[in-house]
Amino acid sequence: MNSYKYINRELSWLQFNARVLQEAEDETVPLIERLRFLGIFSNNLDEFFKVRYATIKRIDLAGKNAKSVLGGIKAGKLLEEITQIVIDQQSESLEVLDKIQEKLKDHNVFIINEKQVSPSQEAYVKNYFLSKVSPALVTIILNDLVKIPSLKDSAAYLAVKMVMKEEAPAQGISKLLHRQVRDRKYVLIEIPRSINRFVVLPEEDGKQYIILLDDLIRFNLKTIFNIFEYESVSAHMIKITRDAELDIDSDLSKSFIEKISMSVKDRIKGDPVRFVYDMNIDEDTLSFLMAKMGIDSTDSIIPGGRYHNRRDYMNFPSLGKDELLYKAIDPLPIPGLVLQGSLLGMIAKKDYLLYAPYQAFQYVVKFLREAALDPKVRSIKITIYRLAKISHIASSLINAVKNGKKVTVQIELRARFDEVANIRYAEQMQQEGVNLIFGVTGLKVHSKICVIEREENGKLHKYGFISTGNFNESTSRIYTDYTLFTAHQEILKELNKVFDFFEINYKVSRYKHLLVSPHYTRTALIKLITTEIENAQKGRKAGIKLKVNSLSDFTLIDKLYEASRAGVKIKLIVRGICSLIPGVPGQSENIEAISILDKFLEHPRVYIFENEGDPKIYISSADWMTRNMDYRVEVSCPIYDESIKNEILETFNISWEDNVKARVHSLAQDNAYRRNDKPPLRSQFALYEYYQKKLEKISV
Repeated sequence: MNSYKYINRELSWLQFNARVLQEAEDETVPLIERLRFLGIFSNNLDEFFKVRYATIKRIDLAGKNAKSVLGGIKAGKLLEEITQIVIDQQSESLEVLDKIQEKLKDHNVFIINEKQVSPSQEAYVKNYFLSKVSPALVTIILNDLVKIPSLKDSAAYLAVKMVMKEEAPAQGISKLLHRQVRDRKYVLIEIPRSINRFVVLPEEDGKQYIILLDDLIRFNLKTIFNIFEYESVSAHMIKITRDAELDIDSDLSKSFIEKISMSVKDRIKGDPVRFVYDMNIDEDTLSFLMAKMGIDSTDSIIPGGRYHNRRDYMNFPSLGKDELLYKAIDPLPIPGLVLQGSLLGMIAKKDYLLYAPYQAFQYVVKFLREAALDPKVRSIKITIYRLAKISHIASSLINAVKNGKKVTVQIELRARFDEVANIRYAEQMQQEGVNLIFGVTGLKVHSKICVIEREENGKLHKYGFISTGNFNESTSRIYTDYTLFTAHQEILKELNKVFDFFEINYKVSRYKHLLVSPHYTRTALIKLITTEIENAQKGRKAGIKLKVNSLSDFTLIDKLYEASRAGVKIKLIVRGICSLIPGVPGQSENIEAISILDKFLEHPRVYIFENEGDPKIYISSADWMTRNMDYRVEVSCPIYDESIKNEILETFNISWEDNVKARVHSLAQDNAYRRNDKPPLRSQFALYEYYQKKLEKISV
């Protein structure tokens, strides 16, 4: 048997981000979208260092090698590998950025720096600086400070060096010391986050010009430092990334909201884990900064380009150039489910499946708005993980309370990097009378579920929905996710048991239909895989199809290897981390695995087990990671409606046949595109056409 069993999850994640970078390189992708993929690449790296790199660093500092949990690699060695990979990827991303900016010139879009500002643009740049930028600048003179004030996590700074003019004549040794000590001043300027990074200058002769805020500040350095007598001034960008782990206060007198709020504020003081600097910075400036900031060899030190915080490219302006953007699609209606009618009345008759963004997320909002207004609805229960900045979900729940409904919201305050937004909504809903639950000690609540109870003929009848993604109007336009609307009373009764567990943590219920983490999902999945193994051994129909964001749990991977050895054909669509190695003789020769990256972020979790020709299908909030099995509350829901089962099978198969945007997972980790002799099939575009055709069949 091959000696390779697993790919380390951190290294696999870096290969996922390399696939994001491939999208930025892809010349078939519209130019502004390519810039935005560069922004996603950079944003992903920031979060990776805040969370995963920081975790490995803590393991290493604790003197542990942790090979058993890191896929066979020591923590210290892994930190070195990560740093080298990131250096290489950063270098590649800079080359990609240069190529895109050159291509933009063909469309009369010019991104200029401070040395390229024309005389006709000078007045605008100076006025913009004085009126909008200067009042927001934080400028710190460093020379006389014993220690640099704590720099903000992932904020960008210009490290400025001024070479001062000779002050007073001096002689001999005193003159030499004077020149050594007094001829430089070092300054940090924080790039304001409150101002758009991309400043669009007035159009000239049909040409559009953009200057980055960093360069606009560089252009105005003389204005900033006009009180100093200097011979030369230079500015180079730096950025520090800090450990984002929350340290939860154990003070029993504080509310959970207070504890999370304080932890988020304390995050800005977290230990540094990455220091990125402009590779052209002067050596003396770099040495001065690293000494003042206490950067040491255990931190990831990344020489980069002129610009950092390239995550801002996610918000690169559209400039009114539709030809440089993906063509927008209009979300389609769900056949048979009419937004203008009563959704509850239609759902009472049959289940419906929503696949966003191909279909309209508005159905989720309409469901809650109808429940808020319906005089017969008595209660609403829902889990919330990440809300939109302006959330119609939250306003619908508040509306329901005002109409006398009992509304219970399990809100996860520890949703990474969304803590502040969730705290704000939690406080708002609490003030309006919503019954808030803040989760289970030691567990994150990641399930996406909702149950309402409506009085019908003297009895409470349940309606609800279960989703693979967050109830978030903003991300629903760019994340692909399934949501099942159902009035299946047994399933909804079990969803109520999940809400009971939120309030009474020691009460663990039994479930006939749902797979619920952390108590049953792992054992249920192992049992389902075992059934496929037994069927294959008996010569019956057997197979497994999975679509998940990540696959890194070693126990489940080993079970899939066992299934492969038994002859079970396994197809995996894994967008991100894939620690499983497909195609290894004697281990995984019956397993194929691909990743799809395209216009939308692939986000559904779907499990399909062949079951002798009568497939068992689940949609889920849970990836196949240890955290989802053992440390989160997750819900996987079976699909019973035959038409919906067929729809999920058909949409899975469309994704599986992708030979344009699919990459192959392999031991080589080279992100090779899947290519074959079949006609080109780009699954995300094909899925939209699939749903268009479903509507056409109904209208005929």
